Amino acid sequence: MSQTRRSAPNSRKLASRIALAVGALVLFAAGLWYWDNRESKAAEGAYRTTPVERGDIRVAISATGTLSAISTVTVGSQISGQVTDVLVDFNSQVKKGDVLARIDPSTYEAQIEQGTAQIASASASLAQARATLRNAELDYQRKADLGKQKLVAQSDVDLARSALDQARAQVNSSQAQIRQQTASTQTTRVNLQRTVITSPVDGVVLTRTIEPGQTVAANFSAPELFTIAEDLSKMKIELAVDESDIGQVKVGQVVSFTADAFADRQFKGTVEQVRLAATTTNNVVTYPVVVTVDNSDGTLLPGLTVNAEIEVSKRDKVLKISNAALRYKPAVSATGAAQPPAQGPQRIGGSGIIDDLARTVAELKVDPQQQAAFDAAVATVRERQAARQAQAAQGGNSMFGGGRGGPPQGMVVIGGGSGAGAMQAQMRQRMAERFQQDFAAFRGSLDDAQKQRWDAALGALLNAKRASLYRLVDGKPETVMVRIGASDGTATEVSGGGLKEGDQIITGERAKE
Repeated sequence: MSQTRRSAPNSRKLASRIALAVGALVLFAAGLWYWDNRESKAAEGAYRTTPVERGDIRVAISATGTLSAISTVTVGSQISGQVTDVLVDFNSQVKKGDVLARIDPSTYEAQIEQGTAQIASASASLAQARATLRNAELDYQRKADLGKQKLVAQSDVDLARSALDQARAQVNSSQAQIRQQTASTQTTRVNLQRTVITSPVDGVVLTRTIEPGQTVAANFSAPELFTIAEDLSKMKIELAVDESDIGQVKVGQVVSFTADAFADRQFKGTVEQVRLAATTTNNVVTYPVVVTVDNSDGTLLPGLTVNAEIEVSKRDKVLKISNAALRYKPAVSATGAAQPPAQGPQRIGGSGIIDDLARTVAELKVDPQQQAAFDAAVATVRERQAARQAQAAQGGNSMFGGGRGGPPQGMVVIGGGSGAGAMQAQMRQRMAERFQQDFAAFRGSLDDAQKQRWDAALGALLNAKRASLYRLVDGKPETVMVRIGASDGTATEVSGGGLKEGDQIITGERAKE
């Protein structure tokens, strides 16, 4: 009985000790978690970060210009005289052949009558000359026959022949006078027709510079009487683009613009022509860029000054970061030593390029057979990448994961050190050759236009600029080499380096308190 009573207090003591031990372990674990979490938060709080986002980037060039009709015709006068009628005014709609104005025709009508009379006089002279010619022909014929019979002197025969030649010349002269007078009269008739000023095109009158009763003098140059815009449903803008931006402007690019007269509206246009006629003003070189605009509703007016943006690039649903992340360079490492710019070997290529090429293929609108060829090439590339990763895993502590001899076969790396530029060029060349081999079958299935876009996209990806970013992982900065794409001045497209949406990229360091 007493033994049973002693064993109960011992059990209670053992349970109490176990509870104390468990409590101590829980307190220790909580303290360790708190300490680790505090250090992590302190480390993370030492940096300012920005997230990697997915969105659109639009790159545009700003320029100013003036709206005008695509075709503007200046109507003048080829003759002089007093304006008797003006039948149109500003903004008048006209059709081809419509009468715009009339000039007093009396002078030309009088000249036509005079010319007609001169033609009649010349015709009478011609009839007289022809009669004289017939008489001279008969006289010469008679004397020529008598001369053969030696009945008249030879001198008489010669005089008769001379008279005949003179009669023929007189006939030719009279005929020439008739032709001359006829031509002169025809010229006067043409000028008479020109006293009626007609519209050469369908359009709208923009300006007129004459009034009834005004005298037009066309002796030295044709005076401008009207300006007619041929078709205001289609208009153009001539933009002045700076020489630093002109290389990005291509025919077919979308242009958005606004006009002060319609501040609440935004209009669209298309680049029609990039002219080579450069203009230099105050040592600033600009090039004219012609933009066509649809003005079917007649809202836009000729002469309006517009502020335009030429969309030179638009990237949809790409990874982008704030430009502040590209400017950040850490001055001191975690150990307190100065940290140099990222110089470690970085791969060119990887899944980032494959993803970008897949986006390009989607834009090419390939058929199922072409898509299958592309997918097969991608599978080949990914198998090779998987093999390299396995080789790297077996390589142990090798810097490249490929053994003692350097990077695995086919890996393209870039880095610092002497001759880095030449080495990068060689590496990019090797990568270009490898991609050309992998995607040769796919490229062969494309048409000429698709091949051109594919080659341009592949070349742009392989030759893209690269920069070092610093990703915050577990409170510590991690260097990431990425490709730089389009930038709108605030955010920049990035790809490669294993970046994904939501990653925190360091933009600066917080001041220590």
